[in-house]
Amino acid sequence: MTATPSASARYAGVPRWVAVVAAVGALFVVVPLVGMVVRVNWAQFIPLITSESSIDALWLSLRTSLTATALCILLGVPMAIVLARTQFWGQKILRSLVLLPLVLPPVVGGIALLYTFGRRGLLGSTFDVLGIEIAFSTTAVVLAQTFVALPFLVLSLEGALRTVGTRYEAVGATLGAAPTTVLRRITLPLVLPALLSGAVLSFARALGEFGATLTFAGSLQGVTRTLPLEIYLERETDPDAAVALSLVLVVVAIIVVSIAHQAGESGPLRGGLRAAPATTAPTPVRKSGAA
Repeated sequence: MTATPSASARYAGVPRWVAVVAAVGALFVVVPLVGMVVRVNWAQFIPLITSESSIDALWLSLRTSLTATALCILLGVPMAIVLARTQFWGQKILRSLVLLPLVLPPVVGGIALLYTFGRRGLLGSTFDVLGIEIAFSTTAVVLAQTFVALPFLVLSLEGALRTVGTRYEAVGATLGAAPTTVLRRITLPLVLPALLSGAVLSFARALGEFGATLTFAGSLQGVTRTLPLEIYLERETDPDAAVALSLVLVVVAIIVVSIAHQAGESGPLRGGLRAAPATTAPTPVRKSGAA
């Protein structure tokens, strides 16, 4: 019995039981969000999210998360390239250490940062001599967010680099392009969707960071009290404000992820050869006549 074209077009290759389990998983995520939306005090929603402490916490979270994301890109792209394109002794150990914050409790990360950059920490005494105080400052918030968010970018970009391989890069190098030119014109355009995805994941992780920030930076309004910390404090004194601010955080995360997803679909170059350097090999000239 041969399948008709329409039947073949409708076939998705997914068993029904898989779809059922997927639906249960989706409900597991969606239902709690619906429960939160139902709990919002809509009559007082605007006053709850526009209080001075709420506005300060929101803008601080956005500023520090964007800064932390920029640091993740600045540090994470070279780290991913080195891990994906080189071989050296201790590489697996280094990769494990880089990805450690993924499984490390955030509070432990905050303690590690505190005993590194605190006044009595490993590097804190040196900074203290220079008159630089990092712990319990806005800088500490950025460092805490970068510490927990960096592995997301490294993991996404390293996997993409290994997937695309080195074929186009080798062609560019053969045609005379310098390593930096190959990186700029070929490697980065090829993995740009993964870079955008990793940056979004890093931003989202930084925006929701709580434990490391509280331990390393504290909770000072307008200085270190980010939106997750404000939500936690409001939960004890004003549950309606905590729910309203939680909804704001969810909406901001959805908007950022949607914009980045659209940019990842339309922005990157669609072919590796388009990113190749504009260096062409000389065309052999055919000699006419007998030798």
